[in-house]
Order: sequence, then structure tokens, then C-alpha cells
Amino acid sequence: MKVWRIVLLTAAAILWNASARAQVLVVANPGMSSDSISKSELRDVFTGESSRLKGGLQVKPVLLKDGPTHSAFVSGDLSLSEAGLLICWRKQVFSGHSVMPRTFSSEADEVAYIAQTPGAIGYISASTSHDNVKVLQVR
Repeated sequence: MKVWRIVLLTAAAILWNASARAQVLVVANPGMSSDSISKSELRDVFTGESSRLKGGLQVKPVLLKDGPTHSAFVSGDLSLSEAGLLICWRKQVFSGHSVMPRTFSSEADEVAYIAQTPGAIGYISASTSHDNVKVLQVR
């Protein structure tokens, strides 16, 4: 009986995690020439390892301060913990290679910033209005 309970709980956790990831959109300034981004490029940009996409396009990542969308993006798309993401950025900042990305308390504010800032890239929940930004396919 305990084994079935563990199996069911594990399956529920996997399904919940998959549905949470599916609800997060990666969005960019509409002037971005690409319609997609690889998972490795996404991770490099959002951990401060790179400020350019393949092809040379410079990008400026923006983050949400916290919440379910931030948690789903960090764990699902970046395969990191929130503490792990913070450690990545602190390492970049303290070594002088980068500055902390701009952070937003609300997804609407993040979308407004991305819409008017060339090279800006971020993430939002699928339910957030995103008419003024480009949705990137993560491949």
C-alpha cells in the first residue's frame, strides 16, 4: 500500500511540474530577430554566463522577484534552485563580469519594460497579457 502511495505522489509531482513549466512563456523585445532560443542559450543568459545569443545578438535578461512563475521558470527551464540562480549571479557580479539583472515585482511591469527595451528578455505566465512582446519558443 505504501509503495502505491509513493508512486502516485511521485506521478502527481511530475505532472504538476510539467504543467507549471508549460504555463511559463519566454518573452523578448519585439525587435529581436529570432523566434526561438535553445535551452542552453536560455540558461547561459539567465545565469549571467553570456550576454549574447548564438548569432551575436546582445540580450538583457530580466527577472521576476519571486512567485510561482519565477519558481517554475527557474526550476523547469533553468534546472536550478532559486538559491542556485542567486549564487550564479553573485559570482558574476563579484568577479566583475556582469551586473545583476533588473527585477520586477509584477509580470505586467516586466512586460512593459521588455516591450520598450531593445534586447530585453524575460519570462511570464501564459495568462499574463503579452501583446507588445515576442514569445520565444524554447527548443
